[in-house]
Amino acid sequence: SEDVNRVDFATSGGPFKVFAGDDNVEYHARTVIIATGAQAKWLGLPSESALQGRGVSACAVCDGAFFRKQDVIVVGGGDTAMEESMYLSGICNSVTLVHRRREFRASKTMQKRVFENPKIKIEYDSAVDEILDVSKGEVTGVRLKNLVTGELKEIAATGFFVAIGHTPNTDLFKDFLELHDNGYIKTKPGTAQTSVPGIFAAGDVQDFVYRQAVTAAGSGCMAALEAERYMAMLGDGH
Repeated sequence: SEDVNRVDFATSGGPFKVFAGDDNVEYHARTVIIATGAQAKWLGLPSESALQGRGVSACAVCDGAFFRKQDVIVVGGGDTAMEESMYLSGICNSVTLVHRRREFRASKTMQKRVFENPKIKIEYDSAVDEILDVSKGEVTGVRLKNLVTGELKEIAATGFFVAIGHTPNTDLFKDFLELHDNGYIKTKPGTAQTSVPGIFAAGDVQDFVYRQAVTAAGSGCMAALEAERYMAMLGDGH
């Protein structure tokens, strides 16, 4: 496999051009399926990186079961953080939601559900100063800093979930395809078709709602079938 350096989808109907590898080899295609995914946003702490897979996660649905009946931390202030907290509250002993501000960006409906959940405690105006404990090779808690008072406090936990959003890998395509305001590729409802005929998108690069392996696989199947039909429509003369 080779890394793609740039693309050229400017020619209507193709051929579409993809430039890849150290030698910037130019490939031509009648159709392209984009499945570059999205990356979770992280806090950027050294301890966060050191403990990924050892208690630090960016997906409660993926990893929450490992922390059944344990105490966990969730960081974030949007709908994703609220949804992750609600999900974890159903399987964990307790959830502490950490947010940098006094007010949340999440919808009022999601906020109400979280506020009324007795298993979720909220730490307002707080940032994660350190995830503990790298020396033990596992998450044992967090040290928080109150951004108003400067006070430091430690909270014991075995799981740490970052829920501050994702960044889709769409920089290569922004000059050629229509994107949502959040950077994800727009596809026609119920299809994998992008704004350019012959270019299809599948998986997390176009899905900012579900972001699960099973839904990504399903959209990949859709994209493959649609690409095959598109090529059949073009016929042998193209």
